[in-house]
Amino acid sequence: MSGLGEWDDDEETSWPAADGGSEASTDDAGTETPGPGPQLVYGNVSEFVDQFLRHAYRRKTSGRLAPWWSGEWWKHDEAVMRLEALWRAWEHLRLDPATGMSVWWRDHADHHMRVLMADDGPFHGSPDAIDYGKPLTHVEPPEGLFVDERVTPTS
Repeated sequence: MSGLGEWDDDEETSWPAADGGSEASTDDAGTETPGPGPQLVYGNVSEFVDQFLRHAYRRKTSGRLAPWWSGEWWKHDEAVMRLEALWRAWEHLRLDPATGMSVWWRDHADHHMRVLMADDGPFHGSPDAIDYGKPLTHVEPPEGLFVDERVTPTS
């Protein structure tokens, strides 16, 4: 319970740690070889929207009485591209402990979410209502539409 009453809900939201998860190795000559890079927190854009983004927007986000949103966002090409960009930017900027999240909100989330939720955005006319203080709706996409990018295929 946060003490904010109207913002609390039954769903627990856990925020991932900002560590990079990257490991470097040193060879016999003392030369450091970079590891494979930071591990993704979210395996794909659907996981990012479901587990993070929809919980972050619990406020009035435009000048309208109700911004537009669609729980079936994955049916809208523009939304998929913008949300994919948001996810990838978040995965990169979370590694900057100083200003990464501020930059992500200012330059990425605020911009793209404003466009997506606008009267002339891809969700205009969606029947999904936004219940302020509750997470945005999310309908699971068809199986196989988004693959887990943390899993590397074996050859």
